[in-house]
Amino acid sequence: MKTRLLLTAASLAASTMPAFAHLDPAEHGSLLAGFTHPLSGLDHILVMIAVGLWAAQIGGRALWVVPTAFVGTMAFGFALAIAGVHLPFVEPAILASVVALGLMVAMAVRMETGACAAVVGIFALFHGYAHGGELGAAGALPFSAGFVVATALLHIAGIGLGLGIGRLSSGRIISRMIGGLTAFAGLALIFA
Repeated sequence: MKTRLLLTAASLAASTMPAFAHLDPAEHGSLLAGFTHPLSGLDHILVMIAVGLWAAQIGGRALWVVPTAFVGTMAFGFALAIAGVHLPFVEPAILASVVALGLMVAMAVRMETGACAAVVGIFALFHGYAHGGELGAAGALPFSAGFVVATALLHIAGIGLGLGIGRLSSGRIISRMIGGLTAFAGLALIFA
């Protein structure tokens, strides 16, 4: 029963697509616009969940260090965009992050926590920069607070999914399959 419930929840979460685009900060407020921003792109959702899954596969300190590294570096990337610093290849790097992090989960790559944090941090820089590039009329501080909270919640969901799947007898296989599907979805986004 637990297995069926977990698989059903994971299937529903993986199959949902947000029914909204970026919210107008004038109408909904900068905080809500920032919160919904990472939820409105499949590439962002896949990466945030993959970071959590990978952290869960590694375990230990990685459960908090890896997501924290992502969020912190993402905020730095946002600040770079706000400051007008040019960062090339933002969209290709974001799409590459979906494939790369999906493959890390699919292959259950084990590395030291610091190295894992550095890998996700590199990709997080581009995700944060993209958020900054789409700030529009929103206030920078509430917008950034919103997407930081949403990102952290997506990481927590990925960790929870990974830890929940890990309790199943076939959990390693399921987790690796999710990683493979994530990488495949990233390839589909590249060629879409």
